[in-house]
Amino acid sequence: MSVGTKTLRPADLDTFEDEHLVAELKKAKEELFNLRFQSATGQLESHGRVRAVKRDIARIYTIIRERELGFRKVEVAVVKATKAAPKAKAAVEAKDDTAEETK
Repeated sequence: MSVGTKTLRPADLDTFEDEHLVAELKKAKEELFNLRFQSATGQLESHGRVRAVKRDIARIYTIIRERELGFRKVEVAVVKATKAAPKAKAAVEAKDDTAEETK
């Protein structure tokens, strides 16, 4: 049973750029601070959330470190999205060329 945020799975984190990972890390640290503050004041309702956020932070640090060491690369899904754009642009240009020829 995995504990943590469902949107921060390792497979999902692989598709994030480095800047986005750092932003997610900062957001998770802020949430952990708020949860600890709520715990100290007796307002915390879900104690399991503290554990989940700690694991999210560890997961993000692991992905960042693996990228630094070269064990993990940014997923191909990001690259495929950028390759699709030139094809779509070429198709639009081809339509423009045929439209100019009919004039």
